[in-house]
Amino acid sequence: MKFTICFQYAPTRNASNYLRLAEMNAEIDELRSTMESSSSSSSTPPECPVCLQVYDVSDTVPRVLPCGHSACESCLGQLPQKFPQTIRCPACTQLVKFPSPRGPSSLPKNIDLLRLCEKPVEQKKLRHGEISLGSDESGAKDKCGNSVNDRTHQQFFLPDSWSEEFYTEWRRWILPQNAVLIKGAKNDSAYSASLTLKHCFLENCSASLIPLFSVVSPASDSEFRFSYLFQIMSCLSKMEEDEIFELRSMLRMGYRHRTISEIYGLWGNVEDGLCYLVCEEYGEKFSEICSDFPDGFVGNDYGDGNLDGISSFAMMGMDMCEAMISFHEEKLILGCLGLSCVEMDDFRHIYLHLNYVLEMSREIYASVGEFIPGKKAIGEEGVATIFFKLVQKGQFMSPEILLALLKKNQAMIEGSPGVIDSVSYSSDVWSVGCVLIRLLLGEKFTEETWKLGEGEDLNFSAIYEKWLENVSCLLETELGPEFRTLCQMLSRCLNLAQGCRPVLPDLWKSMRKLLTKHKLDILQRVNITRENSSSCCFILGKLCKVYLVRETPTGNDSHGFQLDDKDTRESLENDFGESLSLENVKCKELQSHLDCVTGLAIGGGFLFSSSFDRSLQLWSLQDFSHVHTFRGHEHKVMGVVYVDEEQPLCVTVDNGGGIFVWDITSSPLGNEPLKKWYAEKDWRYSGIHSLAYWRSGYLYTGGGDKLIKAWNLQDCTLACIMEGHRSVVSSLVVSEGSLYSGSWDGTIRLWCLSDHSPLAVLGGDIPGKVSSILSIKAEKDLLVSVHEDGTVKVWKNEVLIKSVQSHKGAIFSVSLNGKWLFTGGWDKTINVQELSVEGGCHVDFRPVGSISCGSVITSLLSSQGKLFVGSADKTVKVYYPGR
Repeated sequence: MKFTICFQYAPTRNASNYLRLAEMNAEIDELRSTMESSSSSSSTPPECPVCLQVYDVSDTVPRVLPCGHSACESCLGQLPQKFPQTIRCPACTQLVKFPSPRGPSSLPKNIDLLRLCEKPVEQKKLRHGEISLGSDESGAKDKCGNSVNDRTHQQFFLPDSWSEEFYTEWRRWILPQNAVLIKGAKNDSAYSASLTLKHCFLENCSASLIPLFSVVSPASDSEFRFSYLFQIMSCLSKMEEDEIFELRSMLRMGYRHRTISEIYGLWGNVEDGLCYLVCEEYGEKFSEICSDFPDGFVGNDYGDGNLDGISSFAMMGMDMCEAMISFHEEKLILGCLGLSCVEMDDFRHIYLHLNYVLEMSREIYASVGEFIPGKKAIGEEGVATIFFKLVQKGQFMSPEILLALLKKNQAMIEGSPGVIDSVSYSSDVWSVGCVLIRLLLGEKFTEETWKLGEGEDLNFSAIYEKWLENVSCLLETELGPEFRTLCQMLSRCLNLAQGCRPVLPDLWKSMRKLLTKHKLDILQRVNITRENSSSCCFILGKLCKVYLVRETPTGNDSHGFQLDDKDTRESLENDFGESLSLENVKCKELQSHLDCVTGLAIGGGFLFSSSFDRSLQLWSLQDFSHVHTFRGHEHKVMGVVYVDEEQPLCVTVDNGGGIFVWDITSSPLGNEPLKKWYAEKDWRYSGIHSLAYWRSGYLYTGGGDKLIKAWNLQDCTLACIMEGHRSVVSSLVVSEGSLYSGSWDGTIRLWCLSDHSPLAVLGGDIPGKVSSILSIKAEKDLLVSVHEDGTVKVWKNEVLIKSVQSHKGAIFSVSLNGKWLFTGGWDKTINVQELSVEGGCHVDFRPVGSISCGSVITSLLSSQGKLFVGSADKTVKVYYPGR
């Protein structure tokens, strides 16, 4: 470090003055010595940014790259060379070329760094500022005033997206918007549809739908429309942890276990604004099959007369137990069960249908709600009435879960029902036992067992025990002494005390004994699922809380359900369907041009727009008011670029070969360009089509003559001509020390900015029909090109990693800002997508939404949290967040 202390004194022969001067000099020397020693102790010798070794003159010789950064010679020699004699700077990632085939050794040594490492005395000189180190250009700014190497991207009017892990998990469960075709309505909340998506090698298969949550779109006056995928993902991301756990468990159940109906995924219906759970459907409910056996399976033949009723019952009982065990393996307690929750396939196997389970759960919520008389207390006889009403409906829910459900609905229960055990896996044993008894006895189980004498004043426990006694007697009467063991097992399932109920594997084994008693059957083992404190009861969860009830059939084209009440509807919308963005997207239309807008640029607090009307319009970014019109071009203006140098400038080009430089700092602004010149034009070709600027002072133009020309902006001279394209050079962009040029020949060429030599050709080796490139954008290691056929291609480190069909028709413009990609063209729609690069070699396009502009989009620019759009209807539109 270097510092200077200046003081003034009048020369005199007085000895006291000399003494005072000597004292001050001594203090200054002491202060300087202290600061130098402190600086010397804290400084560290410079080291290579790659291997972190201290520079020296033998092993780690510092070499200066053309970009200004330094690294040791050995590390530079080991860096990968994507192109001949070309590497990326390890500091700023610019593409730089070695000056000769000798490689890194041909680069100059960084003498200053070597001096810092070799002599402490010279380090002292360096600290005093006597030696100047090489400059670092990493702080350079682009034309918008943003740092090139560390740019902070604007979020625009788009909401924060979800995490990468969340998207990866849930994206695969969302079915395409055209995957489901509704065939018609049923008189229940789960209705039938046809799945048109080819899923699991099945096509046009039947499916069952049940609504989960609403998908609320933005306000009607918003210009922006979120995509189908984004709406569902956003609603999922706003769900609470308990809701996500329940939904995740359901999806996993339908994917892993054979005794559970397959779940295809989630599907959003844009017509009613609801998201549905889509499950496999076998065509005929099991309850409809059982209606042919009103007296149960005891003593009846099942179908063809060869299979005994008890055998059929045993096979179905085993399937039922296996399905419930599958739930417990996923830490789920189902909580309720009925014949309507079950389906049977063509091979007569029983499947538990998750949509119908969810439907029954919501119906139970509705039934319980009807019996809760406001805030009045419910007596034990009232609890018994609710309980046996559910049993008579065939909705089997254990007493402990009923009490938990009543408490969850804030019902006050008088007395002590005698049910004190908490909800556990044995609660499902009770439900399975009821279903099995219903299969055996038929309608007798729900109609004849509930016989409570008039005038009897009993508590719930006594009422329940009397009912259980009636059930046991009916079982023994119908089955006889031959199946006494089975009767005892089923009676134990209905025991009021959970600890006295059997576990599901024991119940499964009792079913199997009805089929076979082979001696090898002892090898058959069924694992017992241990109770888990983190288990979740499905019917007490949040997915069942918002329930749907049947709607009286009408002549309209409805799906047969409606939200139960106002509070439930508000709960649904507030919990799951809140607005995807806190702000609505507004539009400001700027009108001044007389023809199609061709280019947009931002800088110096202004927005610049060029047009076929041969003018350049200047707009204020504060209030979007019109500031000035620059005229002077004799031909159509094809592009505009802002030059952020010591004297801010604006450059425009036209299809007649004219290059105009405008002064935007003078007051008042004039109509005469600061400079202008014309590129040599061949009558066979159109003029200039594209324009780019690099901070080195070069202006690059691409035209119909297939050439790229580098112009020195200081003296307006032609510095270099780059050849290689076979058609019009339609787009130019400078990024990371390279010049990228896109052409109608379907290729992108890379050029070194230091000597303008060619580096690579992208797209020339891609098989198939060649599609003209209309625009390109580059940022860091990503390059995006848009094509005449509506294709968007993404390149990473000069390797094609993604190609998608994004528009119907040509895409004329593209804007890339961080992870947000904006494209627009012939179809008059701006598509907004989020780019997610995974693992460095794969990129995922996430459709976020779209904006309908009503005119062909010709130019796009995203900056400062806004989206600027130039279109063929002579207007410039600004999209911004507005309350």
